[in-house]
This record gives sequence, C-alpha cells and structure tokens, in this order.
Amino acid sequence: MKLDVDVLRYLSKDDFRVLTAVELGMRNHEIVPTELIDRIARLKHGGTYKVLKNLLKNKLLHHDSSKYDGFRLTYLGYDFLAIKTMVNKGVFVAVGRQIGVGKESDIFEVAREDGTVLAMKLHRLGRVSFRAVKSKRDYLRHRSSYNWLYLSRLAALKEFAFMKALETHGFPVPNAVEHNRHCVVMSLVQGYPLVQVKQLQNPETVFETIIGLIVQLAERGLIHCDFNEFNIMIDDDEKITMIDFPQMVSVSHRNAQMYFDRDVECVFKFFRKRFNLSFEETLDDIDGSDEGRDEAGKPCFSAIERSAGFLDRELAASGFTRKDEEDIQRFIEGGAESDTNSDSEEVDLVEDLNEAGTVDGDSSDLLEQNEGYESQGKEESCEARESSGSEKQDASDNEENNEEAMENEAELVKSLNKQRRRAVAAARKGRKTVAARNSYKDKGGRSSHNSKIQKQLSSW
Repeated sequence: MKLDVDVLRYLSKDDFRVLTAVELGMRNHEIVPTELIDRIARLKHGGTYKVLKNLLKNKLLHHDSSKYDGFRLTYLGYDFLAIKTMVNKGVFVAVGRQIGVGKESDIFEVAREDGTVLAMKLHRLGRVSFRAVKSKRDYLRHRSSYNWLYLSRLAALKEFAFMKALETHGFPVPNAVEHNRHCVVMSLVQGYPLVQVKQLQNPETVFETIIGLIVQLAERGLIHCDFNEFNIMIDDDEKITMIDFPQMVSVSHRNAQMYFDRDVECVFKFFRKRFNLSFEETLDDIDGSDEGRDEAGKPCFSAIERSAGFLDRELAASGFTRKDEEDIQRFIEGGAESDTNSDSEEVDLVEDLNEAGTVDGDSSDLLEQNEGYESQGKEESCEARESSGSEKQDASDNEENNEEAMENEAELVKSLNKQRRRAVAAARKGRKTVAARNSYKDKGGRSSHNSKIQKQLSSW
C-alpha cells in the first residue's frame, strides 16, 4: 500500500484517538467490535461512527462484518500512528521519497528541522513475497497466535537493539536514532548496495574486509544470516556498511554453522562471478596464513573463538539458551573449565587439588571410583539383588493402589451422574411441554367446540 502522507495533514485529534482505540482493541481482538471502539475512544455525541467512516474512506481501517460488525488497522493506519508519534517527539518534521523496497520493509527519506536527512524503515511483514515468517524468523518465540502488525513491531524492536549494540562495539552500521511501533529511524548511508557496483578499485581488500566482518560477528556470538550483496552498502571510498539485522541469531543456535557457511558462500560466490577473484592467491597475499580456514580458503566455524564478548547474551539472540547464560557466568567468575580435557588430565587435576586440601566430596568420590572397579561391581550385584526384591514388593503395593483407585473412580462417576440427573430435573422442573405451551392458543375456535361436543357425547 502506497504511503500518502498528504492525508496526514487533514486528520484531526479525534481521528487519531479512534485509530489508537482500534490499536488497543487489537491486543485481544482480531476484528475490534464497533461498540468496543466507541467505549475506548469516548468521543462526545456519538462521533466515533462518523470518524470511523472517514478513516475507512482513507483506507486507514478495514471493515469486517462476517461474524460481527468490527474494524482492524491497516498498515497505512499503523504507519500514520508511528509517524505522528515521531513528529510529536521531534525526531523529524518531513517525509520524502521512497528509496528502497524489500520483501519485509519499505524505506523512506525523512528530514529533521535543521535539514538533516535520515532514513525511515517501515517493517511490513505479511507480504505475499514473504509469508513464511513463523518458520523463517523467531519473532514469536513461545507465542502461538499473532497478527502481522505485531510481528512487524517485534522485528523493528529487534533490529533497533542489534543496531545500537553493534554500533557501540565499533561495527560499521547505520546510527540508530529512534524507533516506534514498526518504524525505525536511522542515519542515511551515503553509498550504494554492493549488488549495483560493477567495478571496484581494490576488490581484494573489499572482499577481505567483508569476510573479516563475518568472523568478527561470530567472535562476539552473532551470525547475520542474510549477509549478501543486497545487505552490504559501499561508498565512493569503498567503505563497507552492514544493514538489515532482524534475522540475526546466536552462535549457540542449532543451525548456526549452516547460517555461517551460507553467509560466507554468498560472499565468495558474488566476488567470484562479479570480479573474477582467485581466492587462494588473494588470501595468501593479504593474510599470509591459513589458520582457521579450510582448503578453499573459507573461514571455518569450528575454528572461531569467542574471545571478544557475548553480544548474543546481551541481546538475547535466537538460540541463546539459559544453559548458555549459566556457562558464561561460570566463565566470567573464573570457575569454568573446558570440556575438551582428557580423563587423565582430570585425574591429575583432582590429585593436585587433593594435595592442596581443596577437593570436595565429588572429587574424592571420583578418585575412589578410579582406584577399584572390582569392589564396585560386587556392590552393584548385591544392590541389584536387593532392588529385585524391593521391586516385587512395590509391584504388589501398586496393584493394591490401582484397585483402590478404580473403586474411588467408580464411586466418583456414580456421584457425578447423580448430580447431573438432579441438575437436569431441576432445569426441567419449571418448563412446560410443547402441547401445554401451545394450548393457550386454542381459545373458542372450531377445534375447542368439537372437543366439548365429544365430551358431552361420551358422558351420555
């Protein structure tokens, strides 16, 4: 739907009040009833219905009367609510031309009061080109029900958080200014998408910079998941800027290696086709070493060390679980140990701690288990015999408990049936039969006269 901000000039306070009322009603209604909108808006003299007609005319609302009479917000109405809030905050004062269209968002130019031009990104999940959001993105998490406006709001919130954190840690990303609902305002990148660039002065340097960004993100616990030529901006000085962050996941995600390898492959494939790079010679000239790379010169996910920070923990990225958080806490406190140590190293460590007098009960038990396996086998056989006898006794006890439970269940069913019969009888007590309810209709008619004659003949 085309964003026509000219309509925004002619909307009154009552119009925005009704739009906000519909937004509040959509928290627990897919289609908000008209009576509920009127109660929330509280306009005088029944003005809500007149305002609804005006908003429907401008396509800010959608009317649905299939089940009951109600309305829901359209993306255009949601855009106007977000833009109105941004203008009231003083983030920008004018909306310009559209500079980008994607499968999940639209991007517009906006201007501040001092003339500074910014970029406004409006998330629009639910388009025909990208509707597999529930399986491709993790916005819902544990939720089962959703609507597209709410998902767009979650995507904008997530992108703003990632952009702020990456900017703080020195990554080349746009400057995040403000966000509201499904709208994110950021600095305008002075450059072009890499997909539009046909020639570079130093393609080897640009290629190595982009691969280095993928590795640096992984070292801080994040994977972009959509790192390709469409989401990389480059300026005239061949300076790189990353964009589009809602789909980022943690390196602890179950598909993290697949996403990482896919990002690397996208970059390799593009530079091979567009600039005819020979990657082995390029990597040897620039890097001088093959550490952390496979035979084709691509970075290996398993060789990356997380030594630069835990951004996935700070941002609660997808795939970062509570177990990962506990491991990080132990690492920070200095008590975490790597799981790659051999069994012999663990035994030597426990012996050293035992000599120092700092071994706890669990460590001493480990030493005793390593010293004698034969005595442990004998004890286990004795315990097995004892457990077999106890299992028989438990089985008999369980049978008795099952019988008692069945008897209690039968009594419960009887009592419930009795209560149900009483309830049905009480409900039918004050009712009349169909014949009794219809008897009053026959007063003085031919049928009643014939019945009286039949009674007199029968008495004779």
